[in-house]
Amino acid sequence: MTCSLTAPPPPPSNFHLSTFIFQLPNPSDISYSVHYFSAKMFNTFYTLKPVITQQYSTRLQVVFRQHIQPWHPSSTLTHEAGAAVLRLAPEKFWDFSAALFKCQTEFFDISVVNETRNKTYERLAKVAASVGVDGNKLLDLLIIRETPGEDGQLNAGNQVTNDIKWMVKGAEERSISSSFTAAQWEEWLAKNVI
Repeated sequence: MTCSLTAPPPPPSNFHLSTFIFQLPNPSDISYSVHYFSAKMFNTFYTLKPVITQQYSTRLQVVFRQHIQPWHPSSTLTHEAGAAVLRLAPEKFWDFSAALFKCQTEFFDISVVNETRNKTYERLAKVAASVGVDGNKLLDLLIIRETPGEDGQLNAGNQVTNDIKWMVKGAEERSISSSFTAAQWEEWLAKNVI
């Protein structure tokens, strides 16, 4: 679980890194992964939207940044799905994230260990479709082809591979805990948002 208060490097001009809750001057990145504590942090922080809007609306920009945990192989797959949502319907990214956190245990290690990568993508496409994203288009971005590329490439990834490569660069803010209560978030915001 990471949160960065430093401005991230600018993404490529055609890349939708994240969807902002608010368009404000001071960036604050909140990173999420496929982990119980990520869902806890997401759900708690998201309840603060009215507080942030009322008290910090002229000084804070909240950026949801995906944080892949490579020791959980399905983490990459869920974040690839998030990248695909950002390409197809960036305005649905927060809704997709909320839906994914609700069923996150279905994508934990034990739940995917005997499933092919493409089958997991199919299930992620259904989660995206549940919030109004075109599941077929999302799946087309994610699917790993079973035949070599035109140049014989056997390890080309999918259509969001380059997006994921860009995402894995970042920084952490260690003063934020995934166990923060709403009151602790308010205290942290009051102290750190100038």
